[in-house]
Amino acid sequence: MKKVAFYTLGCKLNFSETSSISRMFEERGYLKVEFSDQPDIFIINTCSVTENADKKCRKVVKEARKISPDAYVAIIGCYAQLKPKEISEIPGVDAVLGAAEKFQLIDLLDGFIREKQTKIIASDVEEANIFHKSYSINDRTRTFLKVQDGCDYSCTFCTIPMARGGSRSDTIENVIKNANDIVASGVKEIVLTGVNTGDFGIRDGKRQDRFIDLVKELDKVDGLERIRISSIEPNLLTDEIIEFVAQSNKFVPHFHIPLQSGSDNLLKKMKRRYLTELYTSRITKIKELMPDCCIGVDVIVGFPGESDEEFQLTYKYLNELDISYLHVFSYSERANTSATEMAGIVPMKKRNERSKMLRNLSDKKRRFFYESQLGKQREVLFEEDIENGQIHGYTDNYIRISAKYDPILINETKVIKLDHILADGTVHISEPEEILVH
Repeated sequence: MKKVAFYTLGCKLNFSETSSISRMFEERGYLKVEFSDQPDIFIINTCSVTENADKKCRKVVKEARKISPDAYVAIIGCYAQLKPKEISEIPGVDAVLGAAEKFQLIDLLDGFIREKQTKIIASDVEEANIFHKSYSINDRTRTFLKVQDGCDYSCTFCTIPMARGGSRSDTIENVIKNANDIVASGVKEIVLTGVNTGDFGIRDGKRQDRFIDLVKELDKVDGLERIRISSIEPNLLTDEIIEFVAQSNKFVPHFHIPLQSGSDNLLKKMKRRYLTELYTSRITKIKELMPDCCIGVDVIVGFPGESDEEFQLTYKYLNELDISYLHVFSYSERANTSATEMAGIVPMKKRNERSKMLRNLSDKKRRFFYESQLGKQREVLFEEDIENGQIHGYTDNYIRISAKYDPILINETKVIKLDHILADGTVHISEPEEILVH
């Protein structure tokens, strides 16, 4: 029985796909092991959102070779689709598979026999037009369920359409079947993932469903306690979706809504499909209906043309917005994107300074949000996350909590009272008896 190990770089979508591919191996008689357990095969699922992710790929390959010098190393994922030849020249790589091929790698690599020449099996991204179902299971308390793949948008900084192809989705029927299978496995929370999740409903190049249609059907799944939307574009987050989530017993009060810039000028240069006025209206609507809702925001610093004045616009806009935390990205030049040809390159030192400022703002926003919730009762899902005698979990509105470890609590939802914030930033429940029966 050959041993296979997996390593995932990047997003929740990659994580769900790696999990599904690992199950394919197990169904074929392979033994899934940890990365450090001297496997016979390494499968490395790559990301290409940032330059740093590309460098990480090289580092992981080098580490794999140290652990198992004779193992077979195959690279899949976004980086593999964008730069297959470049990856094939990394010492120690045996095969590179593109977006259309990664779900057939067991058949395509035929026994994983190492050869002198690195195999490149990567067709044009237009060939990546089939939706492959994916979800993570037996990996953590919550499951990442892929409902959509690819993107039809043309943001000037992004390589995802070149790496994953056009927007395409599963059927509602299939998603519900997957959700029922996940519930049967004992998982309590599903996180809906995709490249552009809110664009759900496109099959064979035509819109056949809407995201709200999927949301309404998932809300009916028996035994499923929580559903979380991983990320949704502001132009796709309709009043109908917000209003439905507000009255749902399954969809949690937590949205992650990409912004990228608080400057309308830069949003236009980025070719985003909204301006700050629409974004503000989305936040206002959410908070009107769900005052305790957690709202996360993606933002990019250092995009070409971002002057000090433009950055200050973004900082002021975010500072005044009723949001809970930020995911901050420093702009990185990606080959074959139109942003690389734009004037006004921001020096790396300035990008780092701006990134640090927004990360500090994020810490303040998160602290303020956590403080606003102290003394309130929220539902928490406890995870198998134990450290220093403490068990951790997340409330429905995405507050990380800490309580005295009790094995009975793992994968259980309980109503708890938020007590005080610890030095590590988690919210503590001081005594086990404070945990109320759900």
